[in-house]
Amino acid sequence: MLVLVTYDVQTLTDGGKKRLRRIAKKCEEYGVRVQNSVFECIVDSTQLKQLEIELEEIMDPKVDSLRYYRLGNNHDTKVRHVGAKPSIKVEEPLIF
Repeated sequence: MLVLVTYDVQTLTDGGKKRLRRIAKKCEEYGVRVQNSVFECIVDSTQLKQLEIELEEIMDPKVDSLRYYRLGNNHDTKVRHVGAKPSIKVEEPLIF
């Protein structure tokens, strides 16, 4: 299933900047960055739960936030891209 993971991390402190980097790196393990704090991840339900656990261990719930949007397996009809940065098919191999 395609899951959109978004986050907002308070970066006024060094700890916040470190959390931001750690959350981004963890998201890169599961998906592709499509905007600064937005990742598209193709995962199954077990992988999604593991990602949620790992991210929520990193974040500070008093000042940071995470959002998970489950777009399902038929996501091609649910995502429309317009503008710069060509869209990447996250379920296909990346060849550079």
